[in-house]
Amino acid sequence: MYELIILGQLMRQPAHGYLIAKIINDMIGPFAHVSNGRLYPLLSKLEKSGLIALYTVTARESQGDRQLRRYEITQAGRKRFHTLMMDTTANPGEYQKLFTQKVAYFTLLKPVERLRLIDHYSNYCQAHVLHLVAEAEDITRESSNWEPTPHPDFVQNVLQVMYHTIDQWELELCWVKGLQERENASTQQNSVQHSEI
Repeated sequence: MYELIILGQLMRQPAHGYLIAKIINDMIGPFAHVSNGRLYPLLSKLEKSGLIALYTVTARESQGDRQLRRYEITQAGRKRFHTLMMDTTANPGEYQKLFTQKVAYFTLLKPVERLRLIDHYSNYCQAHVLHLVAEAEDITRESSNWEPTPHPDFVQNVLQVMYHTIDQWELELCWVKGLQERENASTQQNSVQHSEI
């Protein structure tokens, strides 16, 4: 996820490490954050892989010149960013968090690519809802036959958590439906504008 955010930021503009860390921490916070001890080795790894390049700029200050180190994305980094954006198979258990980060960089993709990711995420959310509903029904139907018989409060607590999780995935579905509607409206508007030319 950090690699995607770093490359996405650098797709927009070159940045120094402090700004990259701030953006990552703003996006994943408030309790998770990337430390300098994690960020700078990752930046170094991306640089050694040829995905980003480090360059130095001299900044004029009242007390003299100061060297600023900035990172910029390379052509290989642009390709890697696109690959990360379009990948829907890596980290399936973490894909909800990953998709949320991808949305921040949707403008860097073609409309058809955005729609493909939105459609995939919609199916991903629906799969979670269907799975949880089926499992909750199984627990309701079969828990009285378990050996040893569980305490009724335990079953109710488990079901309560499952229904809460279903509600969360249904909210995700509403959000992704809004993304899809917005994307379809934008595509239609662009189609009309091009046909009028």
